[in-house]
Amino acid sequence: MGTDITLTSDDGFEFAAYIAEPEGPARGGIVVVQEIFGVNAHIRDVTDRYAAAGYLAIAPAVFDRVERGVDLDYTSEGMQAGIAIARGGGLDFAKVLADVRAAGKHVGSAGKVGIVGYCFGGSVTAAACIQAADVFSAGSGYYGSNVVNMIGQQPVVPLQLHFGELDHGIPMSDVQKITEAWTNTDVYVYQAEHGFHCDQRASFNAASAGIAQARTFRHFAQHIG
Repeated sequence: MGTDITLTSDDGFEFAAYIAEPEGPARGGIVVVQEIFGVNAHIRDVTDRYAAAGYLAIAPAVFDRVERGVDLDYTSEGMQAGIAIARGGGLDFAKVLADVRAAGKHVGSAGKVGIVGYCFGGSVTAAACIQAADVFSAGSGYYGSNVVNMIGQQPVVPLQLHFGELDHGIPMSDVQKITEAWTNTDVYVYQAEHGFHCDQRASFNAASAGIAQARTFRHFAQHIG
């Protein structure tokens, strides 16, 4: 359904993105922010799903500033490679946000723009809802481990967050801190592990993924169109 394009960030950096168009008039735009595994088959599939739901959807390759063409599978080797880029590869989070903003502006031709992200992208989504309200009108973040470190600031556009109670990387004490600090954010907890939304991971939980997706669709329908 989608195609690969090249975007340009505010600092002139060119990076790849996968974009999928709806069949009819767009309801708005959606930016899909990747896990640590890059813009892989799963993220492309998620982007296609949002296009099928009526949005002009785009997944920016936010690892391109460190390594281009990152497309990892859900093996231990893939995970270690992704972690190395996200945490030890010199990735500048501020520039990630700049690239996400550029993607949001690109699909802004379709109307209001939402942002959804998973794992690494869940944290990016929360940050975008704090810092990029000029581009994004709503966000939905899934199991972002760095969200708890942002609670000294407040999201300024409607945000919902999704966490798994069985996630070994995000303790429920962190989720409680987020819930208490961000009283205007809808925080949902599922009987599931990290990565429960991804149907290519062993931790996939169909019931939790379905509920979370329905909540996200409703959220965007209300705030995007």
